[in-house]
Amino acid sequence: MMPQRTMSRPLRLLAALGLLGAAALLPACTTNPATGEEQFAALMSPQQERQVGQEQHPKITEQFGGTYDERNIAAYVSELGGRLAAQSEMADLNFTFTVLDSPIVNAFALPGGYVYVTRGLMALAENEAELAGVVAHEIGHVTARHSAERYSQSVVANLGVALLGVLTKSNELANVAGYGAQAYLQSYSRSQEFEADTLGVRYLTRAGYAPDAMASFLAKLDRHSRLQAQLAGKSPDTVDQTNIMATHPRTLDRVEAARQAANVAAVANPRIARDEYLQRLNGMLYGDNPEQGLVRGQDFIHPALRFRFTVPNGFTLVNGQTKVQAAGPNNAVISFDIGKAQGDPSASDYLRAWAGNLRLTNIEAITVNGLPAATGSARASSNNRAIDVRLVAIAGGDGSFYRFAFITPVQVTNQLSQGLRETTYSFRKLSAAEAAKVKPERLKTYKVRAGDTATSLAAKMPAGPLAAERFATLNGLQVGQVPPAGTLVKLVTE
Repeated sequence: MMPQRTMSRPLRLLAALGLLGAAALLPACTTNPATGEEQFAALMSPQQERQVGQEQHPKITEQFGGTYDERNIAAYVSELGGRLAAQSEMADLNFTFTVLDSPIVNAFALPGGYVYVTRGLMALAENEAELAGVVAHEIGHVTARHSAERYSQSVVANLGVALLGVLTKSNELANVAGYGAQAYLQSYSRSQEFEADTLGVRYLTRAGYAPDAMASFLAKLDRHSRLQAQLAGKSPDTVDQTNIMATHPRTLDRVEAARQAANVAAVANPRIARDEYLQRLNGMLYGDNPEQGLVRGQDFIHPALRFRFTVPNGFTLVNGQTKVQAAGPNNAVISFDIGKAQGDPSASDYLRAWAGNLRLTNIEAITVNGLPAATGSARASSNNRAIDVRLVAIAGGDGSFYRFAFITPVQVTNQLSQGLRETTYSFRKLSAAEAAKVKPERLKTYKVRAGDTATSLAAKMPAGPLAAERFATLNGLQVGQVPPAGTLVKLVTE
């Protein structure tokens, strides 16, 4: 019998306010069938885990661009995940496997058996075994109840923030946005990652795959992360917080230690399925979905909403779910999004409302390629450093406004001002015919021929910086390496 526990003061307060149900207040300590450890997941029973997953699933898919199911990719991943989940200690959990329509390279899990991989991650994987290693690792997080533990901790934290907002009458604090996707893109602890790897190795080998696939894909992830940082003009050691290298902090040494800890027998004739996997990816959407806009070098093009603009050389465009941002030299930033006005204000009036507490000066009505617009500037402070902010609002009709925010450290404002001004006036609407000509990038399999070189293969991809590195990283090759004739490789085509 477990010793009686006293409810903590924060929990008593939350319960008194009706924020916790009675059942949630009964601590439960059980033996986890996957890890063999005594485990306490605050506020969460297995039934509640499933309920949380069901509630959060549509929110997660929306925040990551929806689901992706061209070429029956979703069915393929569900079948693969089902085979792996059947080897786990929670085979009756009724896992749900989803491919997210996002170019971000990531994978994560929700409580209750909801496992997600992005098509960006699938594009980077070299074979079915590598994808299976990722999925098995996420199943390990579920069976070890790491995602449930994380959710429980975050719920308590969010409820505490909401309560503080109510008590202090702070709308900003009270208006908690909910758990959302960001919580699942926070990194696990080192011990949790090791445990998920150990369980993942167990499920991989039981399903007939070699655990080496985990290590080979991890090495590719590291190269991809470093390449993306270089393309963004950053240090190769910089890791984007939405990148899987940030959300799953692992090293090759730890993966190897997990393989040894799993203590599983070697798999005879393990399944790799490289050619089969690459053929399944043939024609898969790569990079941005045109429904969400496309980055093409220095250009951002949105064929669905029919507009485009160009950022200066030295800026790197990143397309997000709600806004487009471009990182430039000396920490300069361009941010673009679309706002909706109340009523039918002029561009100048809308600009003032949008600025809020930011005190704009030199507000000026302008015209951008035939569209009424307004601009104004302000001096502000960020991280104890003075910055210049220039806002531009361009009327799009029906109460919508296209919005640029140009943020520059004061010492480089004059140097960058001409290029940023050109960005403003580069904004224009697309005709239906122009929009129809914009095609997304896709993956294409190509069989290497005698005489092909690393340079000629990289030249088959869209033009851009670090072409040789992009081709090599996509295919798990060293820069300059050419696979033997007859080998399938991945190319990106328009």
